[in-house]
Amino acid sequence: MKLPGNPGSRVAALLPLCLFVLKTWVPVQAYLYNNRYAGDKVIRLVPGSDKETQALKSVFHQLKVDLWQPSSLSYISEGTVTDLRVPRNSSRVLLPYLQQANIQYTILISDLQQVIEKQTGLRSSRNRRSVPGYNYEVYHSLKEIQNWMYQLNKTHSDLIHMFSIGKSYEGRPLFVLKLGKRSRRYKRAVWIDCGIHAREWIGPAFCQWFVKEAIKTYQSDPAMRRMLNQLYFYIMPVFNVDGYHFSWTDDRFWRKTRSKNSKFRCHGVDANRNWKVKWCDEGASFHPCDDTYCGPFPESEPEVKAVAHFLRKRRKQIKAYLSFHAYAQMLLYPYSYKYATIPNFTCVESAAYKAVNALQSAYGIRYRYGPASSTLYVSSGSSMDWAYKNGIPYAFAFELRDTGHFGFLLPEALIKPTCTETMLAVKNITMHLLKKCH
Repeated sequence: MKLPGNPGSRVAALLPLCLFVLKTWVPVQAYLYNNRYAGDKVIRLVPGSDKETQALKSVFHQLKVDLWQPSSLSYISEGTVTDLRVPRNSSRVLLPYLQQANIQYTILISDLQQVIEKQTGLRSSRNRRSVPGYNYEVYHSLKEIQNWMYQLNKTHSDLIHMFSIGKSYEGRPLFVLKLGKRSRRYKRAVWIDCGIHAREWIGPAFCQWFVKEAIKTYQSDPAMRRMLNQLYFYIMPVFNVDGYHFSWTDDRFWRKTRSKNSKFRCHGVDANRNWKVKWCDEGASFHPCDDTYCGPFPESEPEVKAVAHFLRKRRKQIKAYLSFHAYAQMLLYPYSYKYATIPNFTCVESAAYKAVNALQSAYGIRYRYGPASSTLYVSSGSSMDWAYKNGIPYAFAFELRDTGHFGFLLPEALIKPTCTETMLAVKNITMHLLKKCH
């Protein structure tokens, strides 16, 4: 574009445009992922018979829909609540097919692009800048989270120590925060990780919230003071760093890691199917393009290998393993890979029951709880089962809000209530751990 007049007038002419760009700057993800989700829908249906189930599996496979709940076609059966993202082109085929076959469905989200723009667009960018200090009520990019960890390490060195346990496939550091009062050399510990699955952004938001609350209430809350005096917490706010970054820059609904497969063009492994416990048995896939791909071998993913190595070295010290996922509103414990009762069932069941009651006391939100295999579905190679099999007596996986209305796009307005209620559950489990029931 050629502007008239002298250089000064050209600058003056460009100034309003520059000011507009500066005012409306937003993070990469809010540039709308190149508009790739325009017209995409999220629908819910429940197969009413075995015949319907087989028909749906066949058409889903052909159209390559993105399953949100459950995570694999193999889990769909009669009566299974099924949420799926249907790309714009596929919806022109799928919806008429469902109507013709008289299969009932509900549209949960009619245009994904609009929801993404609303939730992670200009509003979030302005919130992020206008709130003094670090805003825990918005979602943060990987870089922002890592900078936050670094700052806490500098400003709260009495309670926090930041370190790396290795590097991801793409070479990013795998940072962990060690939280607790350095009062004596040996203390029991709790491991907390968030963001094993990249698109579940509420997980990393909770990990940050937990650290913030621990620091903020250490002096004023006797329970928190006891927790940090008697235990260490190893907290990994973003487990799947490559996948999480990719979900901000390229594909909001990316789930897996970002490792490359030599024979297929598909990237990534499900980091919650890659652990050495009944690896690649029921509920996991050998196909690299599937969302539940177990990988070429156990601990093939450097992220999984690094965490497994860290936990193995400290298996006598670490008494609880807590992993945060979304969505379903569940508190799950072993086993995932089989229908069987764990040896310390009474203690674990009691801890889960008290935790979901504490959680519900905040806003009335109900969580189901129980063994993962019967409460959710059978899956092999999970981090929770691995932790339990390696001697960590309390191993839990949280499936945070919601139950499907927003799915993976939980609004930022719900970060605070979700984290507030989850905090009650985690404190409850931790206080249970401090008693002698293992």
